[in-house]
Amino acid sequence: MTRKAPLVKRLKFIVSRWAKKFGLLDTLRSISKEKYAEKFSASLFYGLMSSIAVNFFFQPGHVYSSGATGLAQVISAISERWLGFTIPVSVAFYAINLPLLVLAWYQIGRKFTIFTFITVTVSSVFIQFMPHVVLTPDPLINAIFGGLVMGTGVGFALKSRISSGGTDIVSLTIRKKTGRDVGSISLMVNGAIMIFAGLLFGWQYALYSMITIFVSSRVTDALFTKQKKMQAMIVTSHPERVTRKIHKILHRGVTCINDAEGTYNHEKKAVLITIITREEYSDFKYLMSKADPEAFVSVAENVHVMGRFVDMD
Repeated sequence: MTRKAPLVKRLKFIVSRWAKKFGLLDTLRSISKEKYAEKFSASLFYGLMSSIAVNFFFQPGHVYSSGATGLAQVISAISERWLGFTIPVSVAFYAINLPLLVLAWYQIGRKFTIFTFITVTVSSVFIQFMPHVVLTPDPLINAIFGGLVMGTGVGFALKSRISSGGTDIVSLTIRKKTGRDVGSISLMVNGAIMIFAGLLFGWQYALYSMITIFVSSRVTDALFTKQKKMQAMIVTSHPERVTRKIHKILHRGVTCINDAEGTYNHEKKAVLITIITREEYSDFKYLMSKADPEAFVSVAENVHVMGRFVDMD
């Protein structure tokens, strides 16, 4: 016990020094303020959905999923065919995500990466131990419903501020730089993976896999509303009050046009223009009901923004 004590103390010192160097301790302290239950529940939900998609639809139907999951399926099939042993999909999925988690740590955020690591780990465990069930041999049905289940898991994960890993990390990194939609980027990246799968295993199943990718990306975009931008134009007699509420609640900027005149009553009012996300729309309606319930508000959906627009954490 006496000899082990200095060694344990030394190891604690090394771990503490590296954690401090990479900012891990500060990150963990900040995470303690967040809703652990919501994020961990989202991780469990994604793990369950991904394991059902892989073991109930993709593997039995010989359909390849999108992103890291699809690449893991390809690696597993290659190992079984050419190496004489099978690398489990769960192991390949976990190995693919490790370098991407390093990318996420530096390019997206530390809290995001920690919860993504939890999600990837949970998903790998679920895929490994979820039994394989053949619901139908029809590859088209497997492609559609597998994509629906997987897209639901990915969408809810992103909605809870966590990622399922894989190409989600690549997509979010690119979206951070370009502002393009996550689903569209994933569709292009995963198309390249499906070409590779088609060359190896046959174009019939690669085409079915493209259906899976399309369904999954559309469901993801439908659920992950944070990336959808909306423009609100507000005609109000109380511009300062409305602007103050938008700044305080939504933390968004506002452009104000003073001395606008209505052609019916010739009243002088102000026109306010702000850009929000679809996720913030409910809060926007609430603050408008409090700030100026008599204001005229026009909202345009799916607007494209050029310039600086900050995605809130």
